Amino acid sequence: MTVKIVRRGAVPLLYLLASVLTAAAQAVPAGFEKFYGDWVGTAISDTKGEIAPRDIRAKIGPKGNGFSISWVLVVHKAPGKDKRSEYSITFQPTKRTNIYSSAMRVDAFGNSVPLDPLKGDPYMWARIEGPMLMIYALIIAENGGYEMHAYERTLTAANAMKLNYFRVVNGEVLRAVSGTLKRTG
Repeated sequence: MTVKIVRRGAVPLLYLLASVLTAAAQAVPAGFEKFYGDWVGTAISDTKGEIAPRDIRAKIGPKGNGFSISWVLVVHKAPGKDKRSEYSITFQPTKRTNIYSSAMRVDAFGNSVPLDPLKGDPYMWARIEGPMLMIYALIIAENGGYEMHAYERTLTAANAMKLNYFRVVNGEVLRAVSGTLKRTG
């Protein structure tokens, strides 16, 4: 098979430029920028009928060619018995549109890569679908069972973010949390 290249004025140059721009547009992840900002709010947790209020602060912003999210969670149990947890995760684009892998450790070559779920670490990824940013964590238990955490953050017209969280162990929902966060600043 012979390939013949025909040069006619600016057409090859325009084709090359269009190809480069298309590749560049695909290389830069789009869609998560709308979630950038500092977010503050409250939520209610339902753990098998036990209700507990929570305060949540989150920050979503650019990190490399992806994004990072960090959040602080304060669970109000009994008076004076608050539990505080902090998390921070970086996500980078994958070859699949609107799907991002976590970059929680550095491998031997200096690349940011996900943790290993077969070692008991959570395997995390994120996806964006319209106004919703979803983050998932899969944990493989010692007995081979699974635990799944799903965080759904949906932007609303009122410059707010609706939060829904579910903890599922071997198909059973053990905790559900819902709340609203407002963008600050």
